[in-house]
Amino acid sequence: MKFLKDIVDKLKPTFSEGGKLSMFHSVFDGFETFLFVPNSTSKRIGTQIHDAIDSKRTMIMVVLALIPALLFGMYNVGYQHFLAIGQDASFWSTFFFGALAVLPYIVVAYVVGLGIEFTVAQIKGHEIAEGFLVTGILIPLIVPINTPLWMVAVATAFAVIFAKEVFGGTGYNIFNVALITRAFLFFAYPTAMSGDQVWVRTQGTWGWSNGHATVDTFTGATPLGQVGTATESTPLFTDILGNNIGFIDGFLGLIPGSVGETCTLAILLGGMLLMVTGISSWKITLSVFAGGALTALAFNLWGPETAIANLPWYNHLVLGGFAFGAVFMATDPVTAARTETGKWIYGFLIGVIAVVVRVLNPGYPEGMMLAILLMNIFACLIDYYVVQANIKRRLKRATK
Repeated sequence: MKFLKDIVDKLKPTFSEGGKLSMFHSVFDGFETFLFVPNSTSKRIGTQIHDAIDSKRTMIMVVLALIPALLFGMYNVGYQHFLAIGQDASFWSTFFFGALAVLPYIVVAYVVGLGIEFTVAQIKGHEIAEGFLVTGILIPLIVPINTPLWMVAVATAFAVIFAKEVFGGTGYNIFNVALITRAFLFFAYPTAMSGDQVWVRTQGTWGWSNGHATVDTFTGATPLGQVGTATESTPLFTDILGNNIGFIDGFLGLIPGSVGETCTLAILLGGMLLMVTGISSWKITLSVFAGGALTALAFNLWGPETAIANLPWYNHLVLGGFAFGAVFMATDPVTAARTETGKWIYGFLIGVIAVVVRVLNPGYPEGMMLAILLMNIFACLIDYYVVQANIKRRLKRATK
């Protein structure tokens, strides 16, 4: 690392004020602070709290927490592919197929998003913000594997510009940028975000070949999508071969779905890292699960006689984007509530709204995205009333 540091220090005067490439100072500063912790401190006057970790290191920790879901998602993409075409494949063949399918989405998200952020920072003469380090890895994890890359590029550009930069950049955005990307795709290109074929990447069809029986059609709908459109009141869902799947399958994640949202176990492993390091709020995550579980249980007891209303409460927590949203999306420190009491309220309402949307809107069984975006709007309002309530309690104590 010392060798790399020496190279950076040697190039720094060229990009500093008065250097030949000073116009690209923001870009150089972004790469330097990404590689090494800055040795400078805040220049603002007043009390400052300094720590050994900065925002870039925090963002990288979140990226590390997403790795289990990413790696499993890559394997699952390959697994669903070979399952659909009726072929047996080794672990590494399955994983590499999925990795080659997912990597282009990661490249497109980072190239488009970081390209816009670098350009804006250079024009304004500001430092490069680090927020997109996480957003760039979140976007590929929450979209169907067959989404055209150009759609992902357009949606990413829209989200970065209109959900982030117009509000002032990292730390000022009202809405979760990755979820705005998904929302844009859902409403602008609904056929690319729904249906049977968008969740499983397949090549070729099935039939009779060399005396071996195969099938020429399959369903790649997610379990939650199957339940949402079911006409019977008993919730049953199957894999792409028609085999029944249940809670354990949803927990382990070998089912159709968005790349990073299927394996609840991998999601929880990443969430534990964030909670142990204090980067995410366990209160928000726990309250999201509590709100979803209680609402689903209420529908089980008193809801309409539909498949989605009768879906056991514990299945709601492991299907669709519920777990992923609870761990990685709802806990976004910029868009979530910040008071301790507010975090409980904020998370609980996300869980409630997510299940309500799932049950009462048959055309949109996945309600987590809308629940989080809606509560992003009310996060500040929740904090305001929590603070006001604390002020009133203190005034009452002071006047006694």
